[in-house]
Amino acid sequence: MVLETERLILREYTLNDFEKLYAILSDPETMKHYPKPYDEAGTMRWLNWSLDNYRKYGFGLWAIELKENGEFIGDCGITMQNIDGDTLPEIGYHIHKDHWRKGYAKEAASAVRDWFFKNTGFDAVYSYMTHTNTASYSTAASVGLKRVKEYTDTDNTLCLVYSITREEWNKSVSDEKNVGNSL
Repeated sequence: MVLETERLILREYTLNDFEKLYAILSDPETMKHYPKPYDEAGTMRWLNWSLDNYRKYGFGLWAIELKENGEFIGDCGITMQNIDGDTLPEIGYHIHKDHWRKGYAKEAASAVRDWFFKNTGFDAVYSYMTHTNTASYSTAASVGLKRVKEYTDTDNTLCLVYSITREEWNKSVSDEKNVGNSL
């Protein structure tokens, strides 16, 4: 599976991605909204979990590379997550801190959102994050997800839930086409 955007290629992980993924997941600044950065064993579990998700669901987190030079800069995709007791499809994204604030998370998440509605039968997709993760909820909002819920997780952390339904997505796609046709 490969998705392409204007500047990015999203592809399935391979085991060869371990070192580049470890550079992201082990970084304390990048992982400040997680309980702790990942060690090598945790990164390998993350990679194997992603590979297993491809087999189980036909989707997962996909590696993100820059089209211009093939540089691995993070991941974005759909995973099934426990969100306040419900197992729901979630758009997740992690970008290497050297590439923050360049719009890559938004570009990747937008492509993943569109892929999701074109290729699955789910009626909605979600994104959830700790209430302090401004970058994550800003990205979710930038691709059309709206805040639908707050809850306290098992670690007593306030989490925010964003979502877009298939109906809302269809309307936004229709509205974009109408704007394009009127130009």
